[in-house]
Amino acid sequence: MTLGLTGRDAGRLAAVAAQSGEAGAAVVQGVFDVRDRHALTGFLGAFDADHPVDLLVANAGVLEGRQADGTSEDGETARRVVEINLLGAIDTVHAVLPGMTGRASGHIVLVSSLAGLSPVADAPAYSASKAGLLGYGRALRTALAPSGVRVSVVCPGYVASAMTDSHIGKQPGKIGAPAAARLIAEGVARNRAVIGFPRVLFRLAMITPFVPEAINRAATRDLRFHVARK
Repeated sequence: MTLGLTGRDAGRLAAVAAQSGEAGAAVVQGVFDVRDRHALTGFLGAFDADHPVDLLVANAGVLEGRQADGTSEDGETARRVVEINLLGAIDTVHAVLPGMTGRASGHIVLVSSLAGLSPVADAPAYSASKAGLLGYGRALRTALAPSGVRVSVVCPGYVASAMTDSHIGKQPGKIGAPAAARLIAEGVARNRAVIGFPRVLFRLAMITPFVPEAINRAATRDLRFHVARK
């Protein structure tokens, strides 16, 4: 098995590549920001030519939002979040999609969030980017069904990571990355359209659009948070 791993942090990427190698995988690394379309498409296009992609996981994402002093995200920050979380994922998909459709096989996995189902007031751009990715993935799944290419969207809750480390507030139902990976793998194996967890929060997020605004505000009052600046 050959893995194509990409990221912005060369050190962290090398560490993951080493762990993957110890598990028996060959690894090809690409260090770039997903907003760099030239680097992104160049790496993925070359990788797909040498190692036809069977499974694509678009997981690049950042969290921004309300600061400790109560101020909300500014316009430039909001744009950056959408560019990385949504446009970066779309560019990633289209870098390998021609090869997948040509082979009439492959599975695309887009990592959204429960915030894509139930937007959070303290992270408007993050919520919008994840909602957009959820809608894009669900539509793409239907559009590509005749081609033999499958699409799943993952809507996780809180997963232990550098991102949740920057989330200062309550994180109900938080799980470790290995447990999240197992749930995602199980959902992909079953070709689920939407893979959401933890189960209770996923079900609550699904009904959020039908809950009166006043009730939703009251129910989420204790879940307000701010994002720690690095």
